[in-house]
Amino acid sequence: MASPKKKLQGLVAATITPMTEHGEINFSVIGQYVDYLVEEQGVKNIFVNGTTGEGLSLSVSERRQVAEAWVAKGRNKLDQVVIHVGALSLKDSQELARHAAEIGADGIAVIAPFFLKPWNKDALINFLKEVAAAAPTLPFYYYHIPALTGVKIRAEELLDGIQDKIPTFQGLKFSDTDLLDFGQCVDQNRQQQFAFLFGVDEQLLSALVMGATGAVGSTYNYMGKKTNQMLEAFKRKDFSSALNHQFCIQRFINFVLKLGFGVSQTKAIMTLVSGIPVGPPRPPLQKASREFIDNAKAKLKSLDFLSSTDLKDGNLESCS
Repeated sequence: MASPKKKLQGLVAATITPMTEHGEINFSVIGQYVDYLVEEQGVKNIFVNGTTGEGLSLSVSERRQVAEAWVAKGRNKLDQVVIHVGALSLKDSQELARHAAEIGADGIAVIAPFFLKPWNKDALINFLKEVAAAAPTLPFYYYHIPALTGVKIRAEELLDGIQDKIPTFQGLKFSDTDLLDFGQCVDQNRQQQFAFLFGVDEQLLSALVMGATGAVGSTYNYMGKKTNQMLEAFKRKDFSSALNHQFCIQRFINFVLKLGFGVSQTKAIMTLVSGIPVGPPRPPLQKASREFIDNAKAKLKSLDFLSSTDLKDGNLESCS
C-alpha cells in the first residue's frame, strides 16, 4: 500500500462486511471483493469497519480480524486502507488504533462517542486526542456523522486549531448535508492541506464545488465507475457532463430511499451488482425484502447499471 504520507483523495469505498446467513463474518470473499473494486469500479481506497461495514455491531476481536483481512488482501492492490476505530469505550478505540498501526493500515478514523456524548468541542477533542495518541505514526481522520451520533458539534468549530491538539490529524469524513458547515471547513483551513472527504454520495458534486478533495461512501462499492466518470468530468471542467452523472446517481438513490434504504439494502444491492455474496446484516438489522431487491434490480437495469437483457418493459432511461 501507499505511504501514509500520501494524501487520501478521490473515491474511498466504505466497505461492507461480508457475512454468512448465520451472521458470521465471511472472510473468504474479501480477496474477490478487493479485485472487484479495483478492476470493475476503479476504486483503490477503502474505509473499513464504518457504518456500512457494521463496525459498531462487531466485537473488538472481529473488528481486528476484518481489518487484518482487508489490509492483507489489499496489499499491492489498494492505495490506502483506512480503518475506523471509533467505539463507545476509549480503551476499545485505543486498542483498535494500536492494532491498525501494527498491521500496516494507512490511517485511522474515529466517530464521536454517541451514548455518553461529548457535549462541547473540548470534550470531543480530548477523546479524539487520546485515540490518536495510541497510533502516533498513522494519519488521523474525524468521522463526522451527526445524524447518527446525535453529537451536533459543528465540524468547522472542531477543526479550528485541531492540529495543535492532534498533530496526526489529516482530515475528516463529512457525512452531513450541511454544506455551509462543510464549506467553512474548507474555506478556513486552506493552508492546512487537509483531506476533505464528503460522505453524502447523492450530493457529491455540490461538495466538489465547495472544495471536497474526495469522498467516502457506500455506493462507490457498486457505482464507483459512474462516480469516477463524474469526478473526471468535473476535473476537466465539463460541468454539464458532471451534472448528468450526478443526476443519474441521484435517480437511483432517490428511488431506493423511497423504498427504505440502509445497510441491509446496500448489502443486497452489492450482491446484485457484483455477484459477490456479502450476505445479510447482523441484528438488529434485518435482511432486505424480496420486494426491495426486485424493485432495485429493475431500477438498476433501467439506468444501465446492470444488463438490461431481462428487463421486461424495455423502457431504458440510460445514464450513458
